[in-house]
Amino acid sequence: MSQFLLENSDEIPGSTLNRVAAGGRTYSYWRRRIMLSIIGGYAAFYLLRTNFTMAIPLLERDLGYSKADIGIIISTGAILYGLGKGIAGLLGDRSNARYFMSIGLLGSAIVSFCIGLSSSWMMLFLLYTFNMCFQSMGWPPCARLLTHWFSPKEIGTKWALWNTSQQIGGALVLIISPYIMSSFGWQYVFYVPAIFCIGFAFLLFERLRDSPESLGLPPIEAHHGLMEAHEIDDSRLSTKEIFHQVTKNKLVWYVCGANFFVYIVRMFMFNWAPTFLSEFKGSSLKLAGWQAAMFDITGMFGGIVAGYLSDKVFAGRRGRVGFLYMIVLAFSIVFLWYSPVTQKWQHFLSMMLIGFLVTGPQILVGVAASDFASKKAAGAASGLTGTVGYLGAAVSGYGVGLIVDKYNWDAAFAAVTVCSLISALLFALTWNHRSKVLDKQNEQCAD
Repeated sequence: MSQFLLENSDEIPGSTLNRVAAGGRTYSYWRRRIMLSIIGGYAAFYLLRTNFTMAIPLLERDLGYSKADIGIIISTGAILYGLGKGIAGLLGDRSNARYFMSIGLLGSAIVSFCIGLSSSWMMLFLLYTFNMCFQSMGWPPCARLLTHWFSPKEIGTKWALWNTSQQIGGALVLIISPYIMSSFGWQYVFYVPAIFCIGFAFLLFERLRDSPESLGLPPIEAHHGLMEAHEIDDSRLSTKEIFHQVTKNKLVWYVCGANFFVYIVRMFMFNWAPTFLSEFKGSSLKLAGWQAAMFDITGMFGGIVAGYLSDKVFAGRRGRVGFLYMIVLAFSIVFLWYSPVTQKWQHFLSMMLIGFLVTGPQILVGVAASDFASKKAAGAASGLTGTVGYLGAAVSGYGVGLIVDKYNWDAAFAAVTVCSLISALLFALTWNHRSKVLDKQNEQCAD
């Protein structure tokens, strides 16, 4: 598979394109096209993931599954998704992102459609985990495309802009799913997104291109004046070299640790918020869907603000923003925890705050890992953070289900509040670190 993706490199003669690019319009056109494509593409991946979250209450009611039963499915899927991101990251740095992402979306759509046809716990388990394997092919090619089409000076903001795809896709499902399920049944929350995404996978393939160089354009560092073209090493690293470059970097491991705890908090809200709000706060399923959707909607703005702060205020030092966000996040979790059942506006407000605050660090983890590892290993570095992050998601899935079944929601909220504070401390370990390209540029300016 990786050899096939690598060989299909979209290479075309560069001389004509370089002449057209002299005015900058071709580069600008392709940057806009790539950004819009990966936003739409990754939003489509989320249409095929968040639908399971919304179906949980009906799976419990119609099929008689406990929260622990559902938690096992979520946790196993999260583990496979995390491992898949690591493997896909290694392959993705040496493969064509255009093929990689399109195939992943198509496979996920087909499997998601099959989930709607199943009813037994074992079949749901197998199909959901298989779907998560295809889902793992979405993030690494986006990391590769972002680091090849956008420079370290702007990557925080651009990464955050791309990351709105998660909130767009998630919010659409959270808002629309209750109406689909109430009218047609839980199966259709899998059928409808799957049919749409099968078509979108072909559109994504038509829109994407792997890198500026594959179109005969100069590397992004040369285009933005950070480095001279002759100074840029455009050779590909071997899989072994990529693996060692990432795993021997302690800064990458710091943000991996931070991501572990970020994902415990994030997936706690992602997977369990509709159930928690309906059971513990007395919301209807439709109201809980809207409340949970606010988590995604404000997350778009939280991510963009975090990216802007890390680029413009802290000059590429992502850890500082991550630390500040996670500290305030801990207080926001407590606010939701203790908000009175009758005060629905407080539930809305707290979900908005949590969505705003948890999304920023989740974005910056991938940016920071790519900064620390270099763009040639960006997919592997962000994939490793995803692997560790989804170990946290696995803890959140089965762990929360088990805690709530044996104890109560209070115990679950106490645990995720502590996780937020631990993540803040791990972000603080990267307080003064950023991309080497930015440090080199500063040295040249000083000289």
